[in-house]
Amino acid sequence: MTTPPSPTVFVVDDYAPVRSSISRLLRAAGFAVAAFGSPQEFLAQYDPRIPGCLVLDLDMPAVNGFELQRILAKKGSLLPIIFLTGHGDIPKSVRAMKHGASDFLTKPVNDEDLLAAIRVAIEKDRALRRGQTNLTEIRARLATLTPREREVLEHVVTGKLNKQIAGDLGTVEQTVKVHRARVMDKLKVQSVAELVRLTERCGITGR
Repeated sequence: MTTPPSPTVFVVDDYAPVRSSISRLLRAAGFAVAAFGSPQEFLAQYDPRIPGCLVLDLDMPAVNGFELQRILAKKGSLLPIIFLTGHGDIPKSVRAMKHGASDFLTKPVNDEDLLAAIRVAIEKDRALRRGQTNLTEIRARLATLTPREREVLEHVVTGKLNKQIAGDLGTVEQTVKVHRARVMDKLKVQSVAELVRLTERCGITGR
């Protein structure tokens, strides 16, 4: 198996002294760091497969922190964002958190507060990536179902009995039992409750 890449803390700030001091602090704490002077520079080099988090200045020319947050969200990025700003206020922090930011800190930021926020964000990123991998695996299992098995699945998750499903599909109860057993086996679940949870995660609704 390929070893997953180590987490990287991406730092985006247009003020070079701040960028340098944060980078030094993070490297001294043992983090891998990639620093950028603008959102455009970051976007040109960002690889969403690399885990970690983003320490993002809010007030920048051309593209500000909120705009970069929006761009990343549209791309489907899971990267947790820690906002840094010298002009923080409650409405801005609420807006940032409402759109999924991991934290919102004001400059000059306390070193320990920043390091603590980064550790939380990286753990959040790990959890999100685990969940995403799990979802991909579930969808791959669902893709192995035949059209008839998929039909049976969509009836089972509504709580219908085999006899009712057979009536709906114009078949016999024994055939439904066979399809149902295959669905459970292919999806690697042991109970209807587990099957319901799995299908809800994939947005499958019953018939």
